[in-house]
Amino acid sequence: MAKQKKYTLEIDDEKTAFELIGISSHHNDYRLAWNINNTLNYKFVHSENPFIITFTKKNEIIHQSHTMYEYYDEENRVNFSLIKNKEKGKFLIPERSSIDFFLFIEENEVIDTHQLSEKLRKVESILATFVLDCDTLPSTKHIIF
Repeated sequence: MAKQKKYTLEIDDEKTAFELIGISSHHNDYRLAWNINNTLNYKFVHSENPFIITFTKKNEIIHQSHTMYEYYDEENRVNFSLIKNKEKGKFLIPERSSIDFFLFIEENEVIDTHQLSEKLRKVESILATFVLDCDTLPSTKHIIF
C-alpha cells in the first residue's frame, strides 16, 4: 500500500483592508461631516444604512449599529467612511472609548494617512486626530466593509 502524503494548510492572517484615523470632536456627526466637506472639499453623505457590526460574546450574538457617512474619492479611488464610535452606549472600538469618530480609509494606495490627519486637524469641528494601527486593536477584526 502506498504511503499517504499529509499536507498542512497554513493561513496567514491578512492585514486589515483599511487604514484608520481616530477623531475627537465636540460636534455632532452631521456637523463634523459638513465641516470636513467644507474644509477639505470632500463630499461625505449620510448613509441610508447604518454601519452594522456582528460578533459573538459569551456565546451570545451581538448586533450593533453606528451612524455612518460615506465618501468615494473618484480621483484616488479610495472609499472613506466616517463612523460614530459610541451609539446607544455601545462602542465600535471599545479600546479607544475616548475617541468620538473613526475615519476608515479603504483600498488606499495613494493617500498618506499622516498628512490627511494633519489636514483634518485644521477642520473647525476637530479637536484632535490619531492615526491608529488596526493590527493592534483586537475589535477591528470584527469590522468588515
